Amino acid sequence: MGEGETDGFPLIWTQPQPRRRGLDREKVVAAAIGVADEAGLDGLTMKAVAARLGPYSPMALYRHVHSKEGLFDLMLDAATAEIPLPAEPGDDWRDDLRTLALETRRMTSRHPWFAVLVHARPPAGPHMMRRLEFMLTVLVRQGASVGDAMTYAALLDRHVLGSALQDSEEARQERRQGLDDDARLYAAVAALRDLAAADGGLPHLTEWLTHPAGPTPEERFAIGLDFVLDGIARRLS
Repeated sequence: MGEGETDGFPLIWTQPQPRRRGLDREKVVAAAIGVADEAGLDGLTMKAVAARLGPYSPMALYRHVHSKEGLFDLMLDAATAEIPLPAEPGDDWRDDLRTLALETRRMTSRHPWFAVLVHARPPAGPHMMRRLEFMLTVLVRQGASVGDAMTYAALLDRHVLGSALQDSEEARQERRQGLDDDARLYAAVAALRDLAAADGGLPHLTEWLTHPAGPTPEERFAIGLDFVLDGIARRLS
């Protein structure tokens, strides 16, 4: 693998940005993010991005981003730049990591496509690398080796980004099946309750489906985040 390459393809960060009047890489990325926010990844085509920018052809965009994968990497890094990142860790390592996790979740709520793309692309963008470096610094200062810190950071992101991916997919399926309508959702739950009750051996599930209750998605996320932080704290101690 050559310098500045991954899987035989040049990383966008190693590619020069052409100097052209009226169009630059930042404008292309902002337009692509706008398309993905509104239409999802299925609607993210170079043609759609070009149309959002004005009288440009898709080929004009490739001169700035080189490939669709390059555009994905630029989008991921631009979205990561929205996450507030302190210059230095504070006095409370758990608060540092909790705040970063919550801010990351807020970003993925604004950009549901992020959690889909991030698993398939290398974290090579400058903002993505600085975010990871901050997490590693927080953990190393608590006594973790760099290797262990990377493991703990990955576990945190697995919770944050995995939850975001699940939320995004559930929302897409609910829209697809019409379950974003309260009446249809109630009917679907009632059908499941009747199916569980007919089984005769699922009393707890039947009870819950009869009176569904529990924390909100945000509260569930916070509970899971505390589980991960508790586990890290135990390993650090």
